[in-house]
Amino acid sequence: MPSRNLVLAPDEIYHIFNRGVARLPIFSRTKDYQRFLSLVDYYRFEETPTSYSHFNKLPEEMKEEIMASMQKEKKLHVKILAFCLMPNHFHFILKQVSEFGITTFMRNLQNGYVKYFNLKEDRVGPLFQSMFKSVRVESDEQLVHLSRYIHLNPSTSFLVKIENLEKYPWSSFKDYLSDNSAHFTHTEIVMGFFKNKDKYKEFVFNQADYQKELSRLKHLVLE
Repeated sequence: MPSRNLVLAPDEIYHIFNRGVARLPIFSRTKDYQRFLSLVDYYRFEETPTSYSHFNKLPEEMKEEIMASMQKEKKLHVKILAFCLMPNHFHFILKQVSEFGITTFMRNLQNGYVKYFNLKEDRVGPLFQSMFKSVRVESDEQLVHLSRYIHLNPSTSFLVKIENLEKYPWSSFKDYLSDNSAHFTHTEIVMGFFKNKDKYKEFVFNQADYQKELSRLKHLVLE
């Protein structure tokens, strides 16, 4: 069963999921998705000098210097192996790097986004259904099939047609198929099981195999 009581251990990989309270939308416009991903990029680091809201008010040159410094240090809470943002929920595949890394990352990410969202919408109260849900990925086979499940979300939810899946801007699928990947997406672990990008794309698009293997993922799927 998915659980937040699961002990999250360094060097282990987890499926992390959360949705809006009462299944309400958590992203309503492009700027919301962009803000969330900016928070992801910032809070993945272990040593952030200030909150993102304060960081975001700094001059651009100073922000670039801070990000460059953190990227050089490479002290991470988590490695982001895959992600997908949907209108009322999100998925991550995270590898925990530091002790309590996932918990710290998710707390900072969600708290930062809730503050932004509530201020924008002039609302109060919780935005997310829970702190978050997590399931440990127990094998390489589960990892690659889970990455496919997550990357197929926009298609299976009828947001985009399957042939346009790689154009969906709010998932890491495009990072897996492009040489210009988001600098916070670590594609190398999953891609290590495939000969090239075309083979991974073929694997994701293989609907028949996906449906057949989905039963093996039931305990990893958090909805």
